[in-house]
Amino acid sequence: MSKTLFILNDAPYGSERSYNALRLARSSAKTDGAEVKVFLIGDAVSCAKAGQKVAQGYYNIGDMLGMVLRAGAEVGVCGSCIDARGIAETDLVQSAHRSSMEELTAWTRWADKVLVF
Repeated sequence: MSKTLFILNDAPYGSERSYNALRLARSSAKTDGAEVKVFLIGDAVSCAKAGQKVAQGYYNIGDMLGMVLRAGAEVGVCGSCIDARGIAETDLVQSAHRSSMEELTAWTRWADKVLVF
């Protein structure tokens, strides 16, 4: 069984880092015997904002995060980072949760692999 932690730092749009990290996290979560956790920190907390409206033909990173969650991953969102950006816990996509540096520390110790984007 593999245990992988993905740590995302980048905003949902403007670069493709968060997009590609979520693609890999979803693919990993769908693998038999894999456990995946995703931690959003810094500007990446905006990835978890529910109800994102994007231009037709562009990816919706909030929807992608939902796919990662439905594939069985757990998603934590840095609490102090959402506070700094005016995002309420009730604004997060379903099943993503307000998290903390303590949980990130525990997840880092839990993981066999930590991938940082």
